[in-house]
Amino acid sequence: MSPPAIEARGLRKTFGGRSVLNGLDLTVAEGTLLALLGPNGSGKTTTVRILTTLLRPDGGTARIDGHDVRTEPAAVRRAIGLTAQQASVDELLTGRENLELFAGLNHLGRARSRRRASELLDQFRLTDAAERRAGQYSGGMRRRLDLAVSMVAAPRVLFLDEPTTGLDPRSRAELWEVVRELVRAGTTILLTTQYLDEADQLADRVAIIGDGRIVEEDTPRGLKRRVGAERLRLTLARPDHATAAVALQPGAHLDTDSGELVIPLDGPDHLRQVLDTLHRAGLAVASVSVSAPTLDDVFFRLTDEEVAA
Repeated sequence: MSPPAIEARGLRKTFGGRSVLNGLDLTVAEGTLLALLGPNGSGKTTTVRILTTLLRPDGGTARIDGHDVRTEPAAVRRAIGLTAQQASVDELLTGRENLELFAGLNHLGRARSRRRASELLDQFRLTDAAERRAGQYSGGMRRRLDLAVSMVAAPRVLFLDEPTTGLDPRSRAELWEVVRELVRAGTTILLTTQYLDEADQLADRVAIIGDGRIVEEDTPRGLKRRVGAERLRLTLARPDHATAAVALQPGAHLDTDSGELVIPLDGPDHLRQVLDTLHRAGLAVASVSVSAPTLDDVFFRLTDEEVAA
């Protein structure tokens, strides 16, 4: 088996006496995307800064593509790309000029820089805007250009720190497809995001950080299974029947915001039993829907547990 593309053990970092990372362990397999989730201030960006050699850890070890971030920072930088929260492109330069500039900084040479810029403009769907100044790009186009810049040297490992913050839904969807293509081509990606649906859509695995350490990690589906079963949501024809309906169904509760009766489901036969029970009791149902657990449910449960602890 190939060694992990990203591996951290016992990472620690303190700022002003406050512990931000408290023995964080993290492993990302080669050619996969791991989404790192956590509340603001939980240590996501600090982790990325350590793994990309922008910050030295106070303790622990980390290796990127086999290179130690402490003792081999130059080798780590040659292996990685980084799209930070703030765009790194020059808005006075055209898209092509930005890419050729960064290619030159990576010592590709003039002819190779031009070829690489053209390749990336095509890959990131920016060819039609290649000769326009980046300052005239939409938010989504500028973010795609920023991502293209980080891929100039064809890094094996890419760090995306909240890459879609502030983008409209269409621009987010376009960037998601670009990210999927990078993973299919073999790039390893560590993604931090505030959007749980983004992690659900893109990640092979999700790690949730709390109190400066990983509190849970699994596939998106595996995490959602831990929260519980599907839930039946019912709207009764008469709202004043809600209390009686709750009493008839074990585990049921009333969602005070929506006015719906929420019941954990144990398979399709259970759904039929619930409806039959309500019908026999004379409690008419106006609408029925079934919802599966989401990463939002996982996130809130796990982070609430951390706060309670």
